[in-house]
Amino acid sequence: MNYENQPKIELHLHLDCCLSYEVVQKIKPSVTLEEYIESFIAPPKCTDLADYIKRAVKGFELMQTKEQLRLVTFDLFNQLKADNVVYAELRFAPLQHTFNGLSPEEVVETVNRAVLDCIKEYNIQAGIILCTLRHYNEEQSMRTVALVEKYKDTKVVGFDIAADEAGFPIDNHIKAFEFAKENGIKCTAHAGEAKGAESIWETIENFHPLRIGHGVRSVEDENLLLFLKEKKLHLEVCPTSNIQVNVFDKIENHSVNKIYNYGISMSINTDARTISNTTLNQEYRLLDKTFNWKLGHFKKCNLEAVEHSFASEALKKKLKDQIELAYSNK
Repeated sequence: MNYENQPKIELHLHLDCCLSYEVVQKIKPSVTLEEYIESFIAPPKCTDLADYIKRAVKGFELMQTKEQLRLVTFDLFNQLKADNVVYAELRFAPLQHTFNGLSPEEVVETVNRAVLDCIKEYNIQAGIILCTLRHYNEEQSMRTVALVEKYKDTKVVGFDIAADEAGFPIDNHIKAFEFAKENGIKCTAHAGEAKGAESIWETIENFHPLRIGHGVRSVEDENLLLFLKEKKLHLEVCPTSNIQVNVFDKIENHSVNKIYNYGISMSINTDARTISNTTLNQEYRLLDKTFNWKLGHFKKCNLEAVEHSFASEALKKKLKDQIELAYSNK
């Protein structure tokens, strides 16, 4: 089945976890291919999520100047083009890019300008999601969500919480998500990856997100599955990443097929293209090979992704029409 030429939507994508070897070479020519494979790409099996995201450090270390941020953004759009992605939401934590003197505002403005230029050059629509991180304190979380509010008239479309779900409680971030709710900021939140269904319940009750990043351990609680379906909460599923961080031992035991068949809104995403050494085309092929997914499955997931994206209603309509036309002609 030819997925390469089908238009795709990607909602769960970390900018600092998607540096190709080519862009790493441009930024730091001394990095050999062997070093890149060792330091930027995670092994097929990590001990846990904390082990997996250690590789992200190598990415954001090379994203500390305006030029570096711009290079990495263009590099990611080049990868999106190869996957025939027509709309993507890129996420990153602005405070991670201030170690060489850039202000958080300069970071956001630089990535926003780069995204605007990439939209023109690659003809790929995109939005930006700003992340707080689990290990941040309340002030850092509030500072991040305030940036979303400040740049709401740019390509910044939402707020997220990422990083080590199992290692840090939600307490420091409740205030930031309350601010988001009060100000009409659209939110997604990582949950149900490093911890089970109870983490998803806790995230829903305290953060009120429109989407859940991963959420694949929702299958551990039938009541949660019913709730997700009834409330039309969207799950951003990232199959290869989940196997690497040991949410499931092997792809055959992944919950993606059960979630789809249950009728829960979901999309297929790469999460971290470099750390997981994957592409969206590869994720589609994996699901076809493992669960016998066909174009109908991917059409539905892409339409759900559009519906639950943080794009404008006008853009959603355009994207839906594009998906309907492309997948119906096959």
